[in-house]
Amino acid sequence: MKKTRLGKTGLMVTRTSFGVLPIQRTEKEEAARILRRAFDGGINFYDTARWYTDSEEKLGYALGCVRDQIHIATKSGATTRVGLLKDLETSLRNLGTDYVDIMQLHNPKDLPNPEDPESSYAGLLEARRKGMIRHLGITQHSIAQAEKAVASGLYETMQFPLCMISSERDMALAELCRKKDMGVIAMKALSGGLLRSPRAAFAFLRQHENIIPIWGIQRMEELEELLALDAEDPRLDAELQDQIARDRAELSGGFCRACGYCLPCPANIPIPMAARMHLLLQRMPTESFRSDEWRKNMSRIDDCTECGHCRKHCPYGLNTPELLKEAKAAYDKFIAAG
Repeated sequence: MKKTRLGKTGLMVTRTSFGVLPIQRTEKEEAARILRRAFDGGINFYDTARWYTDSEEKLGYALGCVRDQIHIATKSGATTRVGLLKDLETSLRNLGTDYVDIMQLHNPKDLPNPEDPESSYAGLLEARRKGMIRHLGITQHSIAQAEKAVASGLYETMQFPLCMISSERDMALAELCRKKDMGVIAMKALSGGLLRSPRAAFAFLRQHENIIPIWGIQRMEELEELLALDAEDPRLDAELQDQIARDRAELSGGFCRACGYCLPCPANIPIPMAARMHLLLQRMPTESFRSDEWRKNMSRIDDCTECGHCRKHCPYGLNTPELLKEAKAAYDKFIAAG
């Protein structure tokens, strides 16, 4: 499996890497089977986070025995030195290791003051001095904050949503990182599952030597598809470029990327899926959405009180209640049509 240097970290990571977030929705032994298959298939870079429920534990359980052969990145959403160190201690315990290769600040609303001895950034520096982490990273969903973080020169890696429908400004961020020798970790390579062609998504990102996509994998068949794509190493041809053009046209404007920062919803609306229902009905097999469970899930939208929680926490600044109303209207029409 092809590897590339992850910027100034010097880490040689596989160009096809593993986003561990979805594993939290997979039963433990099956998750371990998928992770071990990924390792056997050659993947050596795994990205997780303190917020991803039991994903760290599953990763440690599955691959603790090959710790010296893989690179692990995790994240903390703490905003203080003490909080970050506490999160890190928990992560190390869950992962069954005494260090992580990259510790990332998890989508901070405001960049921490590097001069503040009690900031989360101070926590990163202390953790590195103690040998608990090797490299300093940051994740962002806000392009403006991401640009500031890269310009600061304080971090070795930037994790940001990048995919085949990314804007010119988003792709310029990756180029800026390249010029500063900063590693680029691409999340949301399939826009939360809305992109219909993994082949096109793969080929688009593979054009950029410095971009490492961490593919969110929940099922074995998803992993096998990515391993096959890595072995084939497809190039962008006219057919794939046409697919990208269609997806860009259909997904222009604001849409939910299913990051989950809006949860928990006080009305128990499964926002990351419900807010995209009008798009999912156009881009995925639809039969499962006729189930009693999904009828109940979508009916909860009528209970929305517009409390503001989802809008406040959306890193993309979306008007989530309006998206939910649009999705509910499309869903009701879908059900009525039989």
